Amino acid sequence: MSDTPEPLRRRPPLQAWPLTVVDALDVTPRMRRVRFVGETLEAFPWRPGQDLVLNLPTPQGEARRHYTIRAFDRAEQRLDIDFALHGDSPATRWARSAKLGDALVAHGPRGRNVVRPEADWHLLVGDETALPAILAMLESLPPAARAMAFIEVRDADERQAPAIVADVDLTWLHRGGPAVAASRGLIDRLALFAPPPGAGHACVIGETAMVRAVRQGLIAKGLPRERISAEGYWRPGRVGGHDHVFDAAEVVERVAERVSGRVAAAINRRLSPSAGR
Repeated sequence: MSDTPEPLRRRPPLQAWPLTVVDALDVTPRMRRVRFVGETLEAFPWRPGQDLVLNLPTPQGEARRHYTIRAFDRAEQRLDIDFALHGDSPATRWARSAKLGDALVAHGPRGRNVVRPEADWHLLVGDETALPAILAMLESLPPAARAMAFIEVRDADERQAPAIVADVDLTWLHRGGPAVAASRGLIDRLALFAPPPGAGHACVIGETAMVRAVRQGLIAKGLPRERISAEGYWRPGRVGGHDHVFDAAEVVERVAERVSGRVAAAINRRLSPSAGR
């Protein structure tokens, strides 16, 4: 019998998808859409709101960046990814120069910020970096669904007109300047939000400090933590990746669950009839 602790379970690796650019266009002055095709996309297991990890080729090597899938056409084996153009990042430079025939490999899809069909209502909150995810989720809702969306962008030129069939109350907030950390527009507007009756579900995505503040405000209004999906898409000083937004108590609970799982596994091994063989 070995007393070696059981290693923490790792998530299975994300599937790789070779993609080729077939088109690139500006949706708004600061949002650029790159359209890809892939010969294996017929089996692509996407849910609106999920993202891909793009391995973007740069002169310094590959840059790994997470980008939400704006739309997917299974019959055409084609997907769209919208890039918010802010700053002089490798992703912005790549999106601006993307042309027919450019190739890359993406991994995924990944992410839990997706529509929960069983919810009585849906709340979607985010800045322009969350816009592809929010619009994809809104467009996926059936006619009988009820949703409220609050989206902050720089100005009226950055608004888009999604193809929505559900009952959606869409509110645009104009920041009047570049994106900043902990922008007050969404935080102050959501402070006035009154959750409707029923079991709703909220997706809050965008700049991490804003996401954390809005999430805490919703919890204070009585929305259960398990009915809020929150993820920070960006924050000043961070390069690549996303922030999973939890409060301190939840972090302790998650660590305790993982540790208790290892302890339980060790006890089960000791009590197993074959333990001493």
